Amino acid sequence: MSRYSMAQIVSLTGINSHTLRKWESRYDFLVPERTDSNIRYYTDAQLKKLLNISILRSQGVRLSAIGKMTDEEIHEMVAEALNESNQDANVNALVLSMINLDEQEFDNIIKSQILKNGILTTFTEVLYPFLHKVGVLWGINKIMPAQEHFVSNLIRQKICSAIDLLPIAPKNAPKIILFLAEGENHEIGLLLAQFIAKQLGYRVFYLGQNVPHDNVITMAELVKPNYLLTFFVTTTASVLVEKVFKLSSEAKTPLLFSGSPINFEPNNNMVTYLKSPTDLITILEEELSTT
Repeated sequence: MSRYSMAQIVSLTGINSHTLRKWESRYDFLVPERTDSNIRYYTDAQLKKLLNISILRSQGVRLSAIGKMTDEEIHEMVAEALNESNQDANVNALVLSMINLDEQEFDNIIKSQILKNGILTTFTEVLYPFLHKVGVLWGINKIMPAQEHFVSNLIRQKICSAIDLLPIAPKNAPKIILFLAEGENHEIGLLLAQFIAKQLGYRVFYLGQNVPHDNVITMAELVKPNYLLTFFVTTTASVLVEKVFKLSSEAKTPLLFSGSPINFEPNNNMVTYLKSPTDLITILEEELSTT
């Protein structure tokens, strides 16, 4: 059984700590466990229940009513609520489907969001925040590699199918090289960037995972792209600084990058840190407007 601190529950559910404490004092359906030193922690079952509660609360269901429901009744109401719910609720529902290894539910949520909001909005406003929560769970060792691989492959299938439907850009279109450096293998963000760039009309040169540094430099010399784009999971700022500036200076090309650490702020106009897919869209659109 996994244990979650209050801070971790707040990150995963979006329910703030003050609200959790208030619910604990008023309702008997949420009673966290306690360590020997009297520190709260929550179980897997409580995390799942809180994720469901957050979905129903976003639809205006009163907590007093939720407290009287059985787990089956909560699940049925959540399934109905997702058709009309906001993006945060759908993100939480995806987290639940990952924890439960429920491919059908995961697929239903993604398909309904694409039909309702389109592919790009679904990717940027649902899947991207969902992947952030997966990262939280991964970082605190609360999901198995198999669970992360399970959802990653489902997402990969969706993004690759969407990419295949996009037309190939003309030869005079702006160019971008997408790659992951040596030792980097988490490809979902890169695939999402490929979809965004290709949909905007860029010629995309997708090199994939674990690309040697010299290969990136050679490709930049051959292609002469407008941008390089990559992702890092490195969490040490000094290591990251060395990597990004070496890439940008040797390739003589503006470098866009994302990943950890989220608070890294490069002070060089040849290097831009992307905090979200919206940042990438803005930069690529500005480039298009000048060409």
